[in-house]
Amino acid sequence: MAELFAIGDIPSMKPSLLRSVVLSVSFSTIVFADGPADNVADKVRPVPPPGIEISARDRVELEGSVQILGRDLDALQTELKDKPALLKLVPDARIFHNAVRYALQYGEFYKTNQIEIARQFLAQGTERAAQLRSGNAPWTTATGLVTRGYVSRIDGSVQPYGLVVPDSYNPNSPHSFRLDAWFHGRGETLSELDFINGRQRSPGQFTPDNTFVLHLYGRYCNANKFAGEIDLFEALENVQAHYPIDQNRLLVRGFSMGGAACWQFATHYAGLWAAAAPGAGFSETADFLKVFQKETVQPTWYEQKLWHWYDCTDYAVNLFNCPTVAYSGEIDRQKQAADMMARALSEEGIELTHLIGPGTAHQYHPETKMELDRRIDSIAAVGRNPVPDKVRFTTWTLRYNKMLWVTVDALGEHWERARVNAQIAGAHKVELDTQNVTALTLEMAPGLCPLDTTRKPTVVIDGQELEGAAVGSDRSWTAHFLKAKGLWSATAVRGPESVLSKRHGLQGPIDDAFMDSFLMVTPTGKPLNGTVGAWTRSEQTHAIDQWRSQFRGEARVKNDTELTDEDIAAHNLILWGDPQSNALIARIADKLPIRWDAQGVHTREAIYPADRYVPVLVYPNPLNPERYVVLNSGFTFREYDYLNNARQIAKLPDWAIVDLTVPISSRAPGAIANAGFFDEQWQWRSH
Repeated sequence: MAELFAIGDIPSMKPSLLRSVVLSVSFSTIVFADGPADNVADKVRPVPPPGIEISARDRVELEGSVQILGRDLDALQTELKDKPALLKLVPDARIFHNAVRYALQYGEFYKTNQIEIARQFLAQGTERAAQLRSGNAPWTTATGLVTRGYVSRIDGSVQPYGLVVPDSYNPNSPHSFRLDAWFHGRGETLSELDFINGRQRSPGQFTPDNTFVLHLYGRYCNANKFAGEIDLFEALENVQAHYPIDQNRLLVRGFSMGGAACWQFATHYAGLWAAAAPGAGFSETADFLKVFQKETVQPTWYEQKLWHWYDCTDYAVNLFNCPTVAYSGEIDRQKQAADMMARALSEEGIELTHLIGPGTAHQYHPETKMELDRRIDSIAAVGRNPVPDKVRFTTWTLRYNKMLWVTVDALGEHWERARVNAQIAGAHKVELDTQNVTALTLEMAPGLCPLDTTRKPTVVIDGQELEGAAVGSDRSWTAHFLKAKGLWSATAVRGPESVLSKRHGLQGPIDDAFMDSFLMVTPTGKPLNGTVGAWTRSEQTHAIDQWRSQFRGEARVKNDTELTDEDIAAHNLILWGDPQSNALIARIADKLPIRWDAQGVHTREAIYPADRYVPVLVYPNPLNPERYVVLNSGFTFREYDYLNNARQIAKLPDWAIVDLTVPISSRAPGAIANAGFFDEQWQWRSH
């Protein structure tokens, strides 16, 4: 999706509206993108686009300074090893070094003034390094615009974020603050250099009093999906480690692509926020691409199931648990997002509060913006109730398994709707109605359980009456329940019973493996045949390159002969090659539900010849069932999908058989001969 209207829409606009649209863009270069021209899969423009040429003199100067600062930061990392508090602040200096290094390495200077910005960044990084070396970090107590960074567990990269620190902040004050997370709009040239520069120059659209505003980079331009989704939680964790943030006054906000991200976080994590304020954006894939992109969408059956991952309309009822005020311009085509959500909420008996800027295109109307502020500030003053009497929760995957005091631990079947309606029905009773749920936990933190501590509560699930665990004297409560053969029972531990079962963080599909720490494993042996060897080498190179371009990290890579037990314990392993070329694949080959040998790829339904077909799959690592293995795949959307954020969704399920006789394209790694999901015990399931 775009930050602006497509080129074809602009001539029909009044000059005043056109000025309004252009002026509404903040922190990113104007890119007239999207529209029918971006629906041609064999004519895909690059995202990010090529940068401008810089002079040889500037390049030599900047590269020399980057090397000097890099060596200084590496030395500082060693010098501060016995000073953990200061060591944790090194990423705050490294963000400046990386921003310039990446712009040089990947050709991502987009404006001539960014050469001088790069010089300033190198000076800032040098200054922060010197301050840390002397035992100081003045930016950590500063108010106003502050840029900081954290080390991501996903790939070990340093990711930047921006803060607006309120003038009322005092590090010695016991007061805890409201925090608003802001998600930015689409900007195909929003490099680290551009993002950090924007965060040091503008506070953004909203700066409520006595409020921290967290501006997410979101790993570039992916509408905060996948690694971009995890960016919020890693950045928020970093902020909370350094500033006094009120856990019950966290809000999510965004506009355009950021509005889409806001819908996503509001519906998928509704129990975490005091309020949500999405503006424009998109809230689902199919209708948005038809309306905005004028695209004829023809998904496979498994792609259509995987729309349930990020289609916010499928999770609309979760907004029962999160006060939400949507905004749209009256004549903005991206009003479609809130209209779709209003329809989905209406089906759940909820009326969406939708503020509409009169006569307004893709921007905030000034008076309507004031009303939005008034409403959101009023909600934020009340704050989140972590243990409300009623919870309404729906999900389609255990990736999203928690709503306030209800956690779903197992599903009857993934990618079918699951529901839990829970109610505290007095001092001694809790009632739940469920659908497609086979294990769940009820959990209330110390001091928050309203149930009577003198007797075990009665828990009624789907009409079946059970005795729950006792409430603690600290007013905490945890109770586990499991459904087997149609009957619920109370259990002492969190379900499900089988070790090899789909559970939160180990439920697939392939793309899920790239939302936590991963390591790519390169084969060093001779492949089964030249076709497979060439394809796996090409796809590994592509996966590494595209991880950098779309998720702004540098993938960890090791040879199969160098892998350690520590690596197996710490990471999801992305295994490239085949059972002959990769020692790790050979080691686990007989423990996977799809067998692969010199004769071919063996499923329960067919044998696919080895000289033509390759399996890709995700599965719990047989050497460490707490982590995934993935065979021969990076994230599964490709270059065609970069052109519109609503396309940036999982394109393959738990497994697929790739036909190598069909060339790799901007949409697929070859022809998909067959594909499907494993069952809830990670076993083969026919489709």
